[in-house]
Amino acid sequence: MTFEEEWAELRSAAAERSAMRINSLPAEGGGGGAPDLVVNRDDLGAIGNDAYGLRVRLSKEGSLAKTSTFDAAVALTSGNFASGAAVLKVHDYWQSHLNTLLDSCAHISNHLDYTKAQHAKDEVKIEGDLAPISKLTEYIK
Repeated sequence: MTFEEEWAELRSAAAERSAMRINSLPAEGGGGGAPDLVVNRDDLGAIGNDAYGLRVRLSKEGSLAKTSTFDAAVALTSGNFASGAAVLKVHDYWQSHLNTLLDSCAHISNHLDYTKAQHAKDEVKIEGDLAPISKLTEYIK
């Protein structure tokens, strides 16, 4: 068998396989059912809402001891106690990590809100760009 004959046979077999996939459903009943990418906006909204709620609660309750800790550090330092500097370090360390956590919660909430909105826009655009099935059927024939 020459290369041209083998190549023609392979092309013919590939064309048959692709025609079968385009024109019929597999025996398992796949294709055309559920989309490959599924984003449940309710789930995204719930997670984003929880992140926002956590941020609001942390911003209130995470700073409850801020003033008293700072005042204790100042009082200890003024009283010539070495632990005053350590308490101030704990105060600053806590505030730094609290701010990082607040920023992270805000980032999660904002990102999920953006993702929900962008997904909805993408769905509208994709559905608007698709040719109707009747038009696709004309091209396949």
